[in-house]
Amino acid sequence: MIKRTKKKENAVRILLADDQTIVRDGLRALLETYSDMVIIGQAENGKEACERARELNPDVVLMDVRMPEMDGVEATKIIKEEEPETLVIMLTTFDDDQYIIHAMSNGASGYLLKDIGGDRLAEAIR
Repeated sequence: MIKRTKKKENAVRILLADDQTIVRDGLRALLETYSDMVIIGQAENGKEACERARELNPDVVLMDVRMPEMDGVEATKIIKEEEPETLVIMLTTFDDDQYIIHAMSNGASGYLLKDIGGDRLAEAIR
């Protein structure tokens, strides 16, 4: 069982964007164990990620590269145009190199492979 810790007042506010429910749920469960992070919303596609970013003004968006309706690359471009202070970190697998290059040129702050460990993910978000 994971022990929950009291959230700090200045916790990093995170929006999760991934089309796979189990990935979003897993990221939420993992990141909520860190006292300096709070999940403020979730999106299942790029279009929804843009809408949620407008509504919630997150500090960080963890964005899947490939999603339906609008991919993470296009969503990153829109979010960075509308909310330039929001950091977008792309989540990817090994075969997404061209998407990552495009995402970085459209404002992504970085990218992480989906097989990253929890502590390294938290460190990257911070």
